[in-house]
Amino acid sequence: MSKTRHETYETAVVDVQDAPPPAPAPAAAPGTAAALAPAGRVRTRRRPAHRRGPRYAGRADAACLRRLLPRALVVAFLAGGTTAFVAEDKAVELNVDGRQRTLHTFADDVTELLAEEGVPVGAHDMVAPAPGTALADGDEVAVRHGRPVLLTLDGRRRQVWTTAETVEGALRRLGVRAEGAHLSASRSRRIGREGLTLDVRTERTVTIMADGRARTVRTNAATVREAVEQAGVTLRGQDSLSVPAESFPRDGQTVTVLRITAGREVHEEAIPHQVRRVADPGLFRGTEVVDQAGRPGLRRTTYAVRTVNGVRLTPRRLRTEVVREPLPRVVRVGTRPRPASVRGADHLDWEGLAACESGGKPDAVDPSGTYGGLYQFDTRTWHSLGGHGRPQDAPAAEQTYRAKKLYARQGASPWPHCGARLQR
Repeated sequence: MSKTRHETYETAVVDVQDAPPPAPAPAAAPGTAAALAPAGRVRTRRRPAHRRGPRYAGRADAACLRRLLPRALVVAFLAGGTTAFVAEDKAVELNVDGRQRTLHTFADDVTELLAEEGVPVGAHDMVAPAPGTALADGDEVAVRHGRPVLLTLDGRRRQVWTTAETVEGALRRLGVRAEGAHLSASRSRRIGREGLTLDVRTERTVTIMADGRARTVRTNAATVREAVEQAGVTLRGQDSLSVPAESFPRDGQTVTVLRITAGREVHEEAIPHQVRRVADPGLFRGTEVVDQAGRPGLRRTTYAVRTVNGVRLTPRRLRTEVVREPLPRVVRVGTRPRPASVRGADHLDWEGLAACESGGKPDAVDPSGTYGGLYQFDTRTWHSLGGHGRPQDAPAAEQTYRAKKLYARQGASPWPHCGARLQR
């Protein structure tokens, strides 16, 4: 009830208390003869009308009116206040979250009505008609409280508010397509004032490319891996996908299955050996003797090899190890000055002898492998003349020097067929 209405009613009550007490008998309607007469039984002396004069009769009527007028005014004022009080009482239908009841109220507008009934209204609530709207008898007021929903829609999480009372109603108001969708709660589940957490995966179209064939499926899967399985494609061994398998499949997405085979390959390669040269004063200059032939080492490298959909990728090196260390080649190099000549042999035609024996080739070897060099020494004779190693490995000058020494010792007999060439 508004303050103005209270004040009007209270004023009417005070006026009734301060007015002269009414007559015990009920008052007749104003303006009638009975209303003008004193109420109850009053002993008065009546004179016959024919004995009263006109002047006396007028005075009596005026006095009677003066005595009854306050009473008539109080009755009329009280009747008017009661009529105003009754007029401000309104019958209103109030519906709060589906619970409807009929109320009688003196509230002027929707805001006053909700405050009287203790109905809180927040920023996310719906009130119809809007707060502040004037009320009239027979009006209907509806209140729908907002409910928080922690919605994960196709992998994206956000909080929304809804005045719907069920999951299905909330999805419809949020514009979420629920046909074929996966819902973490049933559509008929009611949403309390405390709200709820809802996971929705709508149906999407995904194309799977595998083994040279495209497969298109409608799915509400949570991961790409699930969508691939729904397409009837099995991943084996090290098979992979063109997108992360646990990612969320998007509408219209194309996923390629990568068929992968993997293995290992081992490659071996030689490690070149070094050559170590050692000076030997016991050997003539230009003479080299190999003391250690040398041996290359061995390096082993392991590679990871993969093929993707039949295409070989670049091998990836896993590890390298040395299986065998190389051995250096050791060569003794002569530093001793070579004699200028051999007495009695310098004037001979050694070039002619060499041309006859080996065709003038210092590294020549006969078919049997017994004789070698310019002058076809056998190894035993070569060593007896101070030579080292094989004659065909020695420099041409050293071979000629050893041949001269042999001639000085045995003449031309070591060369029975070509010895005559020595004579020019």
